[in-house]
Amino acid sequence: MNTLTKEERLCSRKSIDLLFKNGSSFLLYPFRVSYLLIETPHEFQVQVVINASKKRYKRAVDRNLIKRRTREAYRLQKQAQLYDSIPKSDKLLLLSVQFVGKRIYDYAFFEKKLSGVFKKLLNNLTVDDSPSANL
Repeated sequence: MNTLTKEERLCSRKSIDLLFKNGSSFLLYPFRVSYLLIETPHEFQVQVVINASKKRYKRAVDRNLIKRRTREAYRLQKQAQLYDSIPKSDKLLLLSVQFVGKRIYDYAFFEKKLSGVFKKLLNNLTVDDSPSANL
């Protein structure tokens, strides 16, 4: 399942606004990750949006390169590190991965850092879902 289909991409303006208003976030350089679990009918467990700042990278070529490398690393690692580790439920995970680095790195760096992002995200999700967190 090494694909990234249209249904796995977060395109809805309403969902994106909800993610940034109500979601939690963390920084694992060079990525800033925002996430939110919502109850909604869905085909996939996660919907993701990936972006790079126009303010920091003026040239579209640079932004596209960053997004392309991030998407590829996400696409190859999502099944083993994210989907298999998320508990099966009727909730949908909205995920935003923003590149906030100061320079463009090679693909191996993106792969390594995105692996760390998945580990921290799963750790945060298990802490948020624990019964003691609701007290």
